[in-house]
Amino acid sequence: MLYNWILWFHVISFISWFAALFYLPRLYVYHIENIENRGFIEVVKIQEMKLYKYIGVPSMWATLISGSLLIYLGHWMSSPWLHIKLVLIVILLGYFHSLGSLRIKLLEDRCTKSGKFFRMYNEVPTILMLFIVAMVVFKPFS
Repeated sequence: MLYNWILWFHVISFISWFAALFYLPRLYVYHIENIENRGFIEVVKIQEMKLYKYIGVPSMWATLISGSLLIYLGHWMSSPWLHIKLVLIVILLGYFHSLGSLRIKLLEDRCTKSGKFFRMYNEVPTILMLFIVAMVVFKPFS
C-alpha cells in the first residue's frame, strides 16, 4: 500500500515538474519577442521566477525523492531499463538546470537566444518524456 501512495505522489510530482519544463521556455519566447515592451517584460520576469523556483524546483525534488523511494522499494537496481531511464533523467536534470541559467541571463538582459531557439528548445522535454515513460511502461531489455 505504501508503494502505491509513493507512486501516486511520484506521478503527481512528475506532472508538476513537466508543467514547468513545458511552460518555462514558452515564457522565454514571450520574453525575447517582446523585449521592447518593458512593462510586459517585468511581469514575465516575475512569472519566470515563480514558475522556476516555486513549481519547478520543488516538483523536481519531489519527483527525484519519490522516484528514489520507488527504486528502493521495487528492488529494480539490476534492471537495464531503469539504467536507461536514469540516464535520461540526468539529461533532463541538465536541461532543467540550463533553463535556470537562461532565466538568470534573461533577468539580467544578457540573453542572446532567439524566440526560434526557445521554440525548438521547448521540444527537448517532450522527447525525453516519451522515452522515459516508454522505459517504465514497456521495461525493455528486462
